[in-house]
Amino acid sequence: MNRPVAAVKRALRRRKPADPPALISNPKPSLTYRLISYLLVFPVYRLLFRGRTLGNRNVPMDGAVVVVANHGSHLDPPLLGHALGRPVAFMAKAELFKVPLLGAIIRACGAYPVARGASDREAIRTATDRLLEGWAIGVFIDGTRQGDGRVNNPQAGAALLAARSGAPLLPVAIINSHRALGPGKGGIRLVQIQIRIGTPIQPPASRKRPDLDLATEACQRQINALLDQGLAQDVS
Repeated sequence: MNRPVAAVKRALRRRKPADPPALISNPKPSLTYRLISYLLVFPVYRLLFRGRTLGNRNVPMDGAVVVVANHGSHLDPPLLGHALGRPVAFMAKAELFKVPLLGAIIRACGAYPVARGASDREAIRTATDRLLEGWAIGVFIDGTRQGDGRVNNPQAGAALLAARSGAPLLPVAIINSHRALGPGKGGIRLVQIQIRIGTPIQPPASRKRPDLDLATEACQRQINALLDQGLAQDVS
């Protein structure tokens, strides 16, 4: 082997591996996102529902994170994105992106399309790509709205996303949204809504089911414990 080639190979072996994209990129909110967040979501959350957020210091403001929350209402996605102080991307039906104006708005807010009937594997792949771009990805851990607003039947999808991307899990409790506009409710009730942000949980050690289950159970315990704290009576 000639000396120049050998020198190049030695240099490549010594070179430090690049940081994963999730740690070096951080998408900025678009103008549309900021307008919707502050002109629409802000007054609805802060004024109409007297919303308060606790634990904002726990939110990683740079790099990818899997935001894991309970789900009691259709109000949850926009409230969660506004309360965390950084864009949170959620899965949305592909058909919604074809609706004039609505499609442009939800795309600007970070939503990503998933085709009707798409496999879970395809949805996981799409979400993982967003995480590798540095997004915060929102996952409702039960997969569907719960009448009592608690985490009752957690799925392992959020833990799998964390394992695939290396992003931490951030448990978040949305208090009272199920009472404001939950399943089976005929109209909106103007109850107070608060969001409690928990402490980050490291991604699972592997994609094996036992490791995913441990991370999922840790998220469930923390979210339900935050819900059990109830509404804070005096928040500055």
